[in-house]
Amino acid sequence: MSDSGATDSEPIAVGATAITAAFADYLAQFQAVTRRAKFRFETRDWHAHQADALERLSLYPQAMDGVTRKLQSLLGNRITDRTLWAGIKRAHAQRADPVNFELARTFFNSVTRRIFSTVGVNADLEYTSLDLAILDWEPDPQILRNYEWRGGADDLVKRILADYRFDVPYRDPEQDCALVARRMDQRNLAALGTMEVDGVEVLRPVFYRNKAAYLVGRTRRGKRSAPWILALLNSPRGIFIDALLTDEADASILFSFTRSYFHVDAECPRALIVWLKAIIPLKPVSDLYSALGFNKHGKTELYRSLQRHMQRTADLFDFASGDRGLVMLVFTLPSYDRVFKVIRDSFDPPKVTTPRQVIERYRLVYQRDRVGRLVEAQRFRHLKIRRSRFAPLLLDELLSRASKVVRCADEFLVFEHVYTERKVTPLNVYLQQAGSAAARAAVIDYGAAIKELAAANIFPGDFLLKNFGVTRHGRVVFYDYDELCLLTDCRFRRMPVPRTIEDELASEPWFAVAESDVFPEEFRKFLGLSTGLLKVFEQHHGELFTVDFWLNLQSLQHAGRILDFFPYPPPERLGQGANAPAPAPD
Repeated sequence: MSDSGATDSEPIAVGATAITAAFADYLAQFQAVTRRAKFRFETRDWHAHQADALERLSLYPQAMDGVTRKLQSLLGNRITDRTLWAGIKRAHAQRADPVNFELARTFFNSVTRRIFSTVGVNADLEYTSLDLAILDWEPDPQILRNYEWRGGADDLVKRILADYRFDVPYRDPEQDCALVARRMDQRNLAALGTMEVDGVEVLRPVFYRNKAAYLVGRTRRGKRSAPWILALLNSPRGIFIDALLTDEADASILFSFTRSYFHVDAECPRALIVWLKAIIPLKPVSDLYSALGFNKHGKTELYRSLQRHMQRTADLFDFASGDRGLVMLVFTLPSYDRVFKVIRDSFDPPKVTTPRQVIERYRLVYQRDRVGRLVEAQRFRHLKIRRSRFAPLLLDELLSRASKVVRCADEFLVFEHVYTERKVTPLNVYLQQAGSAAARAAVIDYGAAIKELAAANIFPGDFLLKNFGVTRHGRVVFYDYDELCLLTDCRFRRMPVPRTIEDELASEPWFAVAESDVFPEEFRKFLGLSTGLLKVFEQHHGELFTVDFWLNLQSLQHAGRILDFFPYPPPERLGQGANAPAPAPD
């Protein structure tokens, strides 16, 4: 479209309409894929569910590609006319989805940032934090089912199961009711201090992820409440309740930043998030949006959180705790719960990877099932922060060692791209500070993390303690992705027997070693554990040092097996799940 002979009102209307329609189409596709989750659960088609999860992740970038091409066609040489776009923004505000306005506005921002490569924030071209603020935080009662406490826990669960039906029957609902009642009686709902609760509220939408479905609710007594979540599994003999989660920590872990996204059929995700925030108050809103699959708006909420925090604090960004990385330069604001990572210009030996490969590995993590062991990384482009907020030594290193992605712009630093992750305590630091019992528990969970990653076809690349961290809930997670790869891409080998004494004493391998070769017998040398903790590790996870363990996992991966992971500890499992082989959740 040429701008000659045309008034601004026409291209403004055309541009705003195109973006509004593109968002509506994206959201419809997102919801269509999400709604398949119920059928996948009922038919136990886990591979199809994984394919759906991957397809859903691709919808946003596809929508961006489509709408920018259309706008280029519609607006022609006015595609970068800033005056025109200020009008398009005003018109879009009048047309945007009133139910999911915050998602629609984030979508609009994604379009303008792609077209203009905006550095920092441009209030004329995109919605700002004030535009995205959610003013009405009152929970919507329409999204809940309420169950009064009138005939005991057994009766309560029976009424709930009657309302949440599937095309597959419950395996033994009477036993399920009895098991949940017994667990509630054992716990005496300690969070509320009494069994005489007023009732239970359960969200109408079912939360699906991998092999499980979750009924997410809370018990209430007056103004007090506590989580009350049922985990459902589907075995060849029918659906059963595998776990009851009543602790805020367990609920928080279920919605962890280390897990893949739920599939939840919700017309207004914000309504669910408002309610979830009430039962998991420490969970950031950004994490909750991401947990429902709206990770782009989760990133928007994260940026808003960072802005608010910097406005009310004065501390300086500085190097993150732990050992310095050879690939990523990692820094943090001490008072903030995030770390920031930029790729160094060059990598010192023994690193042989490239910046492009590092970016691809972060993309791999984004697309894989994170099984509660991989920290989600959000990538920001053109992030702008005042230079005065950086400690001098950090500022010098950013400009000298990461100059390809960091530059000065007047009084600001501009990051062409930077990753941000939740702050955790590096495992090597944690073990130095922890008491003996906590250190022992962390080492045991460290081995469990390696096994679970491997079962999900992820190989960390190396097992150095500094590459793992401990969350506030005491879970060990992995966060250093520069050598991460698929387990099936590795070649696990036994160490060859030395031919001579010279072979045995050689400082370098006397045999040929390919890039993909891995020698499990050598892992002990790289763990960096004290003698006592190494013994604990070997007692619980000694099979990690054997080639057979890894080859067996590879054979399962090649056979297409989707292995089992639980987002709750074994003691949370009820009788039916504990006593019978069945598919686990995630």
